[in-house]
Amino acid sequence: MYPNHAHGVPVQRAVEVHQPTPYPPAVPAPAPVAPVQPGTVPAVASIVLPDGRVVTGYAIDAARPEPVAVKPAVSRTAMNVALGGVGFLAVCGGLILLTSFIAALTAFITQLIILAAVIFGGWIAVQIFSTSGHQGGTTVNIRRAVIKRNKFYG
Repeated sequence: MYPNHAHGVPVQRAVEVHQPTPYPPAVPAPAPVAPVQPGTVPAVASIVLPDGRVVTGYAIDAARPEPVAVKPAVSRTAMNVALGGVGFLAVCGGLILLTSFIAALTAFITQLIILAAVIFGGWIAVQIFSTSGHQGGTTVNIRRAVIKRNKFYG
């Protein structure tokens, strides 16, 4: 069932009307008085309103807006990206030079090792195959033997 119906019959309720309570108008706080330098009197201005009333008061300098900072033609983000790209290219160039230097140094060291092996190997070969440097052991001098009529002449 519906809450507004009792056994199918609509229930009558009294209508309440709420009127808003008005608040008294707020009294504006008095405007701060600007100190006036002695010897200077601000100019007095009078304005005629459209309904004929005249309002007289001191002229107030219009508020000057803050100077707007001049924006550069190129944004800082674009400048940072461009500088990052230049730095990256410089690093890549340096890495290429470093790689070339390492390859050249490796080739030089390899050539030095090969040269040392050839020189040392040659020295070993000279030591093995030379007769003048043979020390120790028995030296045998073989002369040409002459054999005549079954007699040995040595």
